[in-house]
Amino acid sequence: MKVLVTGSAGRVGRAIYIKLMHSHHVVGLDKTPCSTTDFVGDIRDKALVRQALNGVDVIVHTAALHAPHVSLHSKQTFNEINVDATEQLALLGIEVGIKQFIFTSTTALYGHASTPNDIAGWVNEQTNPEPKTIYHQSKILAESKLHAISKSHNLPVTVLQMSRCFPEPADLMAVYRLTRGIDARDVALAHKCAIEKCLRGFNRFIISGATPFCPSDTDKLYNSAEELLTRKCPSIAAAFEERSWALPKSLDRVYDSSAAQTQLEWRPKYGFEDVLNLLDNDIAEVLPVTKK
Repeated sequence: MKVLVTGSAGRVGRAIYIKLMHSHHVVGLDKTPCSTTDFVGDIRDKALVRQALNGVDVIVHTAALHAPHVSLHSKQTFNEINVDATEQLALLGIEVGIKQFIFTSTTALYGHASTPNDIAGWVNEQTNPEPKTIYHQSKILAESKLHAISKSHNLPVTVLQMSRCFPEPADLMAVYRLTRGIDARDVALAHKCAIEKCLRGFNRFIISGATPFCPSDTDKLYNSAEELLTRKCPSIAAAFEERSWALPKSLDRVYDSSAAQTQLEWRPKYGFEDVLNLLDNDIAEVLPVTKK
């Protein structure tokens, strides 16, 4: 199959492009020239998009403005790029006969709903979003547009709401891999699984690292995370002790990816141990822990 990946020069788009190259003909579109960018330009450029869609069977749409752009761009620009361009891309894809649309979304859109008062949030696909910013709002609107398009055009659409996935201090990243973080390679694998499954209709999944916790742990996660981590994941407690790192006393949320693991037959591979390996091997995907 021929797959178009938008946002192919970004960290996640690039990882998806490279993963899919092993089994598909992949082309990338991004405004930034890159080895994984075959079409350079703006996702709003209809002529460019039509050119990139030539012969394409599946669209993987990662291109977007993100949280760091909130203070740099207007609400109008957010809506033009994150909402209107997403709708245009799907409709142009339908014109050329695409078989499937995969949309890379974010768990950030759950906003205030992720962090209820005095207890850790347990976030799954049934959680009602309470957006905080135009970024969150624009991703919700884009998902809604795709839902309507899927229904009216009988197009298989899979939304993958990925959790935290960017370089940060290794101690935070390691713990987040158990609660609210994901490796870009696992995100890429989830997109490959979604393409291969090609579920009918409109489907939405949270993509986050495997967790040892369950909904009944939310009180202890918030009030005594150190004790719970030591009991439920002694290997991370031992690793932190060896490195003289402190375990967090409170954790505020868990993103539950069990639905994706079941329905897409996807399994996240890169847990907290991989974060430590990246750190020890000076890989730029993780930052050193700041000495306090």
